[in-house]
Amino acid sequence: MPPPLHLLILAHAAERREALLSVLRDAGYQAVPAADGAAASEAVSSAGFDAVVLDLAWPELDLGRLREALAPAAATEPDSLDAAERRHIALALRFTRGNRRRAAQLLGISRSTLLHKVRKYGLEQ
Repeated sequence: MPPPLHLLILAHAAERREALLSVLRDAGYQAVPAADGAAASEAVSSAGFDAVVLDLAWPELDLGRLREALAPAAATEPDSLDAAERRHIALALRFTRGNRRRAAQLLGISRSTLLHKVRKYGLEQ
């Protein structure tokens, strides 16, 4: 039988946090509460958790910092400018539902420049 999951509980409201702890512990999980962001940071850095139960309604919760603490990004090689430009142009075209005039405006380039880049990157529809 595998060991029980080790869970970190991040809930702003004390009653919700206690209810979650009770249910999860009764189900056989090892559940650890964190009352605030500082306690959560300390818990994440000091112990490995299998999962985090998170109250997304927590008003002062910084999801970006939490994500970084839970799964620090590995250093990766940056994309080439061509790859980044292709991806950004494709995003603008999706956003404008293929309206090239509007996409060019959003990108701050002329329509003819956009058309040239669409051909260059094979983004014709």
